[in-house]
Amino acid sequence: VVVILGDNIFEHSLQKAVSNYDGSGAQILIQKVEDPERYGVAELEGDKVISIEEKPKEPKSNYAVTGIYFYDTKVFECIRTLKPSGRGELEITDVNNFYIKNGLMKSSVLEGWWTDAGTPDSYKHANKLVQD
Repeated sequence: VVVILGDNIFEHSLQKAVSNYDGSGAQILIQKVEDPERYGVAELEGDKVISIEEKPKEPKSNYAVTGIYFYDTKVFECIRTLKPSGRGELEITDVNNFYIKNGLMKSSVLEGWWTDAGTPDSYKHANKLVQD
C-alpha cells in the first residue's frame, strides 16, 4: 500500500522507491533539509525510524518526512484499531506510530527535489521548480 500526501510534488518518478520497498513493515521516504522545523522530522538509527516529530522546535535530525509512505497489508488491521482524532479523522501519525512502536518502520532517502504546495508561498516555489 502506498500513501502519497496530495500537496507534495516530486522531481523524479517514484518507480525506483516503489521497487526498493520489500513489502514488509513500513517505509517512509525522507530528505535532508536545511529547515527541518517546518516538517515532520524522522529520528533515525541507521535506516530504522525510531520517532517522527511534527514541526519540532529542536529537531532531532535534518531528515524531513516527504509524505510518501509504504505499508504492508497489516496496515488495514492497524487502521481498524484507530480512534478518530479531535478533528474527527483517522490520522496517518497514529499508523506511523504503530509501526515505529513495533520496530517495523524503515526509511529511504528520496532522490531529486521535493516540495510541498500546501501554502501560497510553497505553491509558488513548487511552480518555479517545475518550470525550471
